[in-house]
Amino acid sequence: MSTKKNIPQEIEKNTQSKQNPMVFGSLNYLLLGGSLVVLVIGFALMSGTTDIYNSTKITIAPIVVMLGFALGIVSIFYKGKSNSGE
Repeated sequence: MSTKKNIPQEIEKNTQSKQNPMVFGSLNYLLLGGSLVVLVIGFALMSGTTDIYNSTKITIAPIVVMLGFALGIVSIFYKGKSNSGE
């Protein structure tokens, strides 16, 4: 009977020690935050109702928005250097 009481404790210890590490590193989150800032700047450049054919709204703002999306994709797929040698 004493072994039945110990089994849940062993299972509980194993589940606590096998917790997954964070999926993304801190640099990934910094890049993701930077991409959000670049996206906000791009959409702010694109906004407005006056002079809608301005070169800033037609060419520069879409390029900035695309760079923001590209930086977001890079922030997701970026994997930092591993210390384990893999």
